[in-house]
Amino acid sequence: MEEKSLRIYSQKTFFSKLGTTLSKILIPTRVGFNSMMISVKRKNLLKAYEAFNNFEEEDIQKKEILNKKYEETFALYLESIDKYVMDSIYKKVKNGTSTPFEEDALSKYYIITHLKETQYLEYKYRKQKYLLELDFENIKDSNKEKLYKKYINFYINKMDTLYKGILKNYSIQLADYLKTSANDKNEIYDKVFETVEEYITNIFNIKLKEEENNISKEVLEQYDRYSRFLAGKLDSIDIIEKKMTILAISRKLFTHSLPLIIAEQCYEQLLNEIRSELVHARNNKKFNKAYKIWLVIMEEYNINLLSTKIYWEKPKQREEYKNFWEQYKCIEKIKDKKSKENQKEILYLKKDLKYVFKDEVKYKLVIDAYKKKLVELGAMKNLKNSCKTQEGKYCKLNSKIDN
Repeated sequence: MEEKSLRIYSQKTFFSKLGTTLSKILIPTRVGFNSMMISVKRKNLLKAYEAFNNFEEEDIQKKEILNKKYEETFALYLESIDKYVMDSIYKKVKNGTSTPFEEDALSKYYIITHLKETQYLEYKYRKQKYLLELDFENIKDSNKEKLYKKYINFYINKMDTLYKGILKNYSIQLADYLKTSANDKNEIYDKVFETVEEYITNIFNIKLKEEENNISKEVLEQYDRYSRFLAGKLDSIDIIEKKMTILAISRKLFTHSLPLIIAEQCYEQLLNEIRSELVHARNNKKFNKAYKIWLVIMEEYNINLLSTKIYWEKPKQREEYKNFWEQYKCIEKIKDKKSKENQKEILYLKKDLKYVFKDEVKYKLVIDAYKKKLVELGAMKNLKNSCKTQEGKYCKLNSKIDN
């Protein structure tokens, strides 16, 4: 679909005032005409979608013809909605006769359009998604139950495809080490979490009503965890925990769009964020809250994700994880629950301690906190920081020694 330029006149002449007056008169007619065109195109689309979706014969050629017909009607349908935005909503906003919903709709339209020059793929998916959402709101407001039931299956199916396309595009950008800078990656990580949360809010909630029986028990449990964050004010630690839950849901719903290597990067990002919380915790209560979430992320990352990893770029990392996994399996055999949890905690602390030691200056406070925890768990000894010399004098030491 080609973009049409939107002209805004800063000074009103006699002719522009006359044009504005005529526009106000013609707006109701245009809205009615565009709405009628959308209805016609939507009807053709749903007919083509049902024909393609319900075709079960082995005739490949006929299947391709039906698919082509479906794609053509979908393109015409989107064009009719796009024309509605350009001809009707834009004019109403310009003339001051728009509703808050229409003003918000046009604002979102501009934001998406600006993506065209820099991120064309994201622009393509997000514009389609935006136009579908706009018409879906109109269908819900119309209270036409029969139309809603016909439209909802197509809507869910198409939105699934578009969200997968958006997330796959982010995955490609994150995997491109040469073109994507560290700052850009941080921005993309945020977009990944925001997009998955947007999907949960806008599409998954519809699925819960329409096809709950087809949703796995595991995903429903994760969704219940996520629902806890919808009420009340969240602090920075709560936000990290919410992101962790969103990531767990995404691994079930978007397995191919967010492959393991990208999910791994997202978990590493969350670990960096929670380490920062440990460093900047102002009191024991906040530190303990952050530490508890750190343990959960370590469990999710090391046990639920890395255990499924097949390809390792560095053989040394693979051997290190094998050693970690063997220790974890031995701990799992411990019958005493408290002892088992303590041993797991020690295992996670030692593993992350090796990582943060790579940047000792940056993670100095984290290293001190980890060592303190290991001393509390009996995995390290805290020696007195002084010793006696041959001359009988005392000198200070700055070290803690492992068992």
